[in-house]
Amino acid sequence: MKPFRPILLAAALLLFGTAASAQLSLTPAPPNPFPKPLEPEKPKPRPKPAAAPADKDKAKKPAADKAGAAKPGAAADSADAVDPDDPNVDLVYGAYQRGFYKTAFEIALKRAQELNDPKAMTMLGELYANALGIKRDYDKAAEWYRRAADLGDREAMFALAMARMAGRGGGPANREEAAKWLASSAKLGEPKAAYNLALLYLDGQTFPQDLKRAAELLRVAADAGNPEAQYALATFYKEGTGVEKNVEQAVRLLQAAAVAGNVPAEVEYAIALYTGTGTVKNEPAAVALLRKAARANNPIAQNRLAHVLLSGQGAPRDPVEAIKWHLVAKTAGKGDLMLDEAQAQLSPEDRAKAQDAAKKWVGGK
Repeated sequence: MKPFRPILLAAALLLFGTAASAQLSLTPAPPNPFPKPLEPEKPKPRPKPAAAPADKDKAKKPAADKAGAAKPGAAADSADAVDPDDPNVDLVYGAYQRGFYKTAFEIALKRAQELNDPKAMTMLGELYANALGIKRDYDKAAEWYRRAADLGDREAMFALAMARMAGRGGGPANREEAAKWLASSAKLGEPKAAYNLALLYLDGQTFPQDLKRAAELLRVAADAGNPEAQYALATFYKEGTGVEKNVEQAVRLLQAAAVAGNVPAEVEYAIALYTGTGTVKNEPAAVALLRKAARANNPIAQNRLAHVLLSGQGAPRDPVEAIKWHLVAKTAGKGDLMLDEAQAQLSPEDRAKAQDAAKKWVGGK
């Protein structure tokens, strides 16, 4: 049996039938690539602890980004930014979130050596792997991840699995070892591990292909709010792959993934809203999602939006804007003969406007 390659829901109205009117022709799109593995995320900053009165000015000095963590090298390192007398403060993360990576390293190293703290070990792996406050060293990162994983830290297990998959630290790539760590991490509830393990069961190379098991793992990750898993699982429900076919459930998962910002899910949820398949029909909401995804440079969304604007169904008719998006989509390989014909029927002035608008969009990306 050939490895299963899920046709993710960014395809077309083949997904939801042909409920669109004859005025709006949404042509099928090529299937999306096989889902990409999720890499380990940087530790999420904890809520910023209140600084002691004497430390307030010092705590305000680092320039933090929107996530609450300063960019590497953006601030001078200082242990004074963390109040050691506050029992509610996680000193390692308190330093990390301010960008004091050297301080985070020193505290984490002390905790790892004196308290055998697996979370501190995971942080050391993170700092070494990403050259935060210390020179990048994948071997040392893998060593700390392994020590934390041996103590049961699921995030370390996942990070170690991805390192072994990529051959970063601890020798050449080893898919079998990586799969074992993914399985251990997923068993402890790590959603990114569950998602990546599902991909291995889909691929059928490391493990025998098992679509039902893949669906179960995707469900774990989807229930934890992972948008990639929600999108992939929606495909399973749409196709009846590893689960009983359920278009309504597929659309609910698409909606969740779209709300989380998954662009392909936005496109497919928009199509479902536009056609009223698996959900209540809502053309204005569908067009709004298509615009959002088109502006995120999704060529399928750009193509669908061009059809909507050309037909005037769901949005005011605007042939110039329609052809603009058609031309933008074509630069990404999403051609459309019907829209080519519509472009040829424009007046020379309108055709020039559309071409100029498309050039500005592509040039400004």
